[in-house]
Amino acid sequence: MLPFSWQRVRRLLTWGLAILLTTPALFSLQQTLVETSLVVNVEVPVRVFDSRGRFIDNLTIDDFEVYEDGVRQKIDAVYLVKKNLIRRKEEKKKLKPETSRTFFLIFEISEYTPRIGKAIDEFIEKVLLPEDQLIVVTPQKTYRLKEMSIKVKKRKDVAEELKARLRRDATMGAADYRSALRDLENIARNITSALAGDNNSGTPFEGSAPVNISNMEVLVTQYISYLKKLEVLRKVDELRLLDFARYLKTVEGQKYVFLLYQREFIPQIEEKLWIQAASLYQDVEGANIKFLISDIMDLYKRDISVDVEKIKRAFADASTSIHFLYLTEPRKHIPGVTFVERTGDIFAPFVEMARASGGFYDSSYNPEFLFKKALQAAENYYLLYYTPKEPIGEGKFRHIKVKVKRPGLRVVHRLGYFAY
Repeated sequence: MLPFSWQRVRRLLTWGLAILLTTPALFSLQQTLVETSLVVNVEVPVRVFDSRGRFIDNLTIDDFEVYEDGVRQKIDAVYLVKKNLIRRKEEKKKLKPETSRTFFLIFEISEYTPRIGKAIDEFIEKVLLPEDQLIVVTPQKTYRLKEMSIKVKKRKDVAEELKARLRRDATMGAADYRSALRDLENIARNITSALAGDNNSGTPFEGSAPVNISNMEVLVTQYISYLKKLEVLRKVDELRLLDFARYLKTVEGQKYVFLLYQREFIPQIEEKLWIQAASLYQDVEGANIKFLISDIMDLYKRDISVDVEKIKRAFADASTSIHFLYLTEPRKHIPGVTFVERTGDIFAPFVEMARASGGFYDSSYNPEFLFKKALQAAENYYLLYYTPKEPIGEGKFRHIKVKVKRPGLRVVHRLGYFAY
């Protein structure tokens, strides 16, 4: 998997991030509509579903209740929006919601597959409107729709061009990762084979003498080196994530981020084999195997490397919908080696990002299925506005809770906002 450092989003960040970072007043640009210098209307996109996952589109302003930090607020207006059009409105104040749409398709993949191509076809053919903005982030580059606009080209041609670029960029951008993963797999296979000796069972240590200590130390050292290399290649960069959230806040209208992330498996030699190896070499003079194995056990452990609460609040404050689409793949098999999923530290934060932004998350072998479910959840929504009872300006994070009076419904919305 590619490094989730957002370096490939650098073009996005330069479109306004420098101004954003030096101008605190812009922090509340997207979450609010400012009518005067003292009165602010907070915007909350809300989606309401029944037990079967169907969007409920017949709610009125009286069906909603909104709370800020546990205090009930007065609702100023509610708008029912489908795609980019306001279908119904109830206003106690006249407001001008911005319903234009910007889509971000971010592909964190190491290998392009035809299934991903079908998902792109579905999106270009059935979802994207001529007025929409589209930004695509591949493992290599960032593209804007204007380079291949559906206003001047057939949708099929746009989809084919995008797929060709993604296929090429995935091949080029993930080359280091795929190469390192292949090398690590080969080293793991060599270690287990060396420990198995010349016996025909294929089971390490069964009736065999330990392999030459110097050769084993070289193999184990190489194994550690490639584990560390893969760790660097796929490290989550918290600062880049926060920068991206700040950038999203400057984008007008409704923002949808679809993050397609391929599942990762790292070849780990089974712990019992390492224990047996340490025992075999413990009396060999000058052997460092025991210490090397201790390093490996530390590398096998992985903690979440980002501040999840900080990330959640940043993307909620950006008033964007994060849709985390987790593409699963089958595990490989090597005797004596377990292919362990190594995305736990990524999966948990991204799921929380989706929840906090009022977005969608799911996993499947089929990306087309994931896209369809996410788009169904995203295209219909209510825009709810209220005026906070407490004046803003202190900069703290305020939690939002939206309820509906009808029983048995599921309400999805952003977690809150920073009251600058």
